Amino acid sequence: MVRKIRAKLVLQLRSEGLSGRAIAASQGMSRKSVTAVLEAADAHEVTWDDVADLADSQVYARLFPGRGEHESVFAQPDWEHVHREMARVGVTLKLLHGEYTDRCATSGSPAMGYDRFCKTYQRHVLVTGAASRVGHKAGQTIEVDWSGPTMELVDPVTGTSRRVYLFVACLPFSRYAFVWPAIDMKQDAWLRAHVAMFENFGGSVPRIVCDNLKTGVIKHPRDGEIVLNDAYREMAAHYSAAVLPGRIRRPKDKSGAENTVAHVATWVIAGLRDQQFGSLPELEAAIGQRMDAYNRQPFQKRPGSRHSVFTAEEQPLLTPLPAVGFEISRWLYGRRVGRNAHVVFERNYYSAPLVHIGAKVDLRITARTLEIYLGTERISSHLLLPEGAAGSYRTNAADLPAGERYQQWDAARTRAWAERIGPAAQIVVSRIFESVPIDEQGLDAALAVLRLSRRYSAERVEAACALALTGPVRSPRYAHVQPILATGQDKTAALRPPREEPDEIGGYVRGADYYARGAR
Repeated sequence: MVRKIRAKLVLQLRSEGLSGRAIAASQGMSRKSVTAVLEAADAHEVTWDDVADLADSQVYARLFPGRGEHESVFAQPDWEHVHREMARVGVTLKLLHGEYTDRCATSGSPAMGYDRFCKTYQRHVLVTGAASRVGHKAGQTIEVDWSGPTMELVDPVTGTSRRVYLFVACLPFSRYAFVWPAIDMKQDAWLRAHVAMFENFGGSVPRIVCDNLKTGVIKHPRDGEIVLNDAYREMAAHYSAAVLPGRIRRPKDKSGAENTVAHVATWVIAGLRDQQFGSLPELEAAIGQRMDAYNRQPFQKRPGSRHSVFTAEEQPLLTPLPAVGFEISRWLYGRRVGRNAHVVFERNYYSAPLVHIGAKVDLRITARTLEIYLGTERISSHLLLPEGAAGSYRTNAADLPAGERYQQWDAARTRAWAERIGPAAQIVVSRIFESVPIDEQGLDAALAVLRLSRRYSAERVEAACALALTGPVRSPRYAHVQPILATGQDKTAALRPPREEPDEIGGYVRGADYYARGAR
């Protein structure tokens, strides 16, 4: 390229009274160059006043029109076509350069090298404003997305195949990438992929940049606040991160993930195309090996590799992971608290505070627990009942009002009720508890006898218990007491005293007279 003379400076110095020889000596220019500028200015009748407000390049172009413009000897491709092709899946500059050289060879035109091809394309992109360079700071952002191309699992017995989707994450500073396989793209898979990603990176970052998929973003209006999926927002908060979705139809907002998705198609999908996998763990291990090789591949235009930059510069800046990993959950909204102060979930009942009867609450279900929320406040928490249970209750004592009436039944409370009925009822209840290994096994039988006082008076139940104790059964139960009440025997029969147990005798001992009689 022709070196341009500082024509504007020459004209300025001449207007200040310096001669051509003096200008050349003071500025280190050749006298020939200074003379060329002065002659061109005179020929075009250009003075300092005419160019004082113009830029140096504009002054030079005015004095020497067309001079300095370099015309390449190489055949020029259609850069607009190149740019459109770059937007297609799997297309790279390397591929386009190879097609360009093939066309040049066919036409007999000289072709530029790959390096010049890339630089010229980058200049075209910057000049036309088609892209802008975005700088990234270490340990600040993770970009995530689902890969468009998929893989498959093949059942070794039946030979049937099942599609596998690939979750892709990238740290844009180091370009360190992570890929995780999933059998679907639903909420649980999306969250499990993030948990695996954070564990692989060994830390978290303040920002998660994702696409506007429904498992992450509910609503992304042009104006106003973004509405995130509750479970996704909760997961991000657990790892001290914020979700910042990219703008709709703006893939360059997460260009690192988009670029990694393209590389995954080559390194993972194409690299494993000749292998069959029968299980997800087997496929995950193979993907891990391919991604480790991908991250360790040296950069083309910067020193090191993704792995070396990540371990040396970015990983130390990541936020430490919490002591306990995030537990995957799902939400059910708008469940009403019943009149019994319980919420129904999968045919079972879980208690909520009594004051919230009739209110609509949200349920958060994990693998082990069920939590009840009123707005953003958690009002109750329970262990999930076993799978297959139906009609069972989980009731927290704190959810019930104060007072004995609302407390759970136990042996002490049952004995206290029997004591209020009478001594015979107390004996019946005590013997029921004595007949079982643990008190809990006798609760139902004891309460069945005591609940007879709801149909009959306490005096009649006491009399029936006393009459049952005179019979041969040492530990009477509901089946013995209820018929007495139903037939009115407690009213008509003379009550016998409770059956006395005979004293145990150690054995019959013959006296001395017996042996003396036998000796005669």
